[in-house]
Amino acid sequence: MNMHNDVWPLISIITPSYNSKNYISDAIRSVQAQTYTNWEMIITDDCSADNTVAAVQPFLEDERMKLIQLSENSGPGVARNTSIEAANGCYLAFLDADDQWLPEKLEKQLQFMQEGQIAFSFTSYQKVKKDGTDTGTIVTVPERVEYEQLLKQNVIGCLTVMLDRERVGEVKMNPMRTRQDFALWLSLCRRGWPAYGLQEVLAKYRVVEHSISSNKIAMAKNNWRMYRDIEQLSLPRSLWYFFHYVYRSMRKYLEK
Repeated sequence: MNMHNDVWPLISIITPSYNSKNYISDAIRSVQAQTYTNWEMIITDDCSADNTVAAVQPFLEDERMKLIQLSENSGPGVARNTSIEAANGCYLAFLDADDQWLPEKLEKQLQFMQEGQIAFSFTSYQKVKKDGTDTGTIVTVPERVEYEQLLKQNVIGCLTVMLDRERVGEVKMNPMRTRQDFALWLSLCRRGWPAYGLQEVLAKYRVVEHSISSNKIAMAKNNWRMYRDIEQLSLPRSLWYFFHYVYRSMRKYLEK
């Protein structure tokens, strides 16, 4: 297959890793099991202190696999940007080292984007426990999301996103330590690229205790910073969207 072939374009998979030795093998195997085979996976390790790099080494026999090691710990935003800079594909797809895809993820999402002339897409996904067993929670997605809607709630799972980089132009994440993916989705929508949801479960998100995303107070603080510092919204607009964020978060919590 040719990387610039219009029918079978190369897809670059962007994966940051940090202390992921227990999970990264599962992530890689889920990529190697894809029914769509014209991909490259670029893992950037952010100075893991465990044996993450050693866990990746056996998979490098697959010439589609690439490993980059950062010289100092810099956070997932920098790690993802490093992978993006090394990417050759017409499309970018994101997969964190502790998550997994279902086998038809790339094939179905590429078809969805090509048929709909879509530049920015995401999919539904299921949540799994630390040991990989199902939690019974499915995260469904809307058909389309624009900037104003996204400010109220981030409904886009990073592990499901695929971008047509030839259409959206430069793709670069903010180097901040958290919520850098949300900042990129907002930036793309603000630039006129709405996100389209493929309403089919095609990925597995691993719920890890004590992660940043599990700390609701930290998440709220990060959202406020997003409104004020990154998107530079006025105080009244920031309060308006923050109210929506808190309301929707509380409703989701009460529905559990």
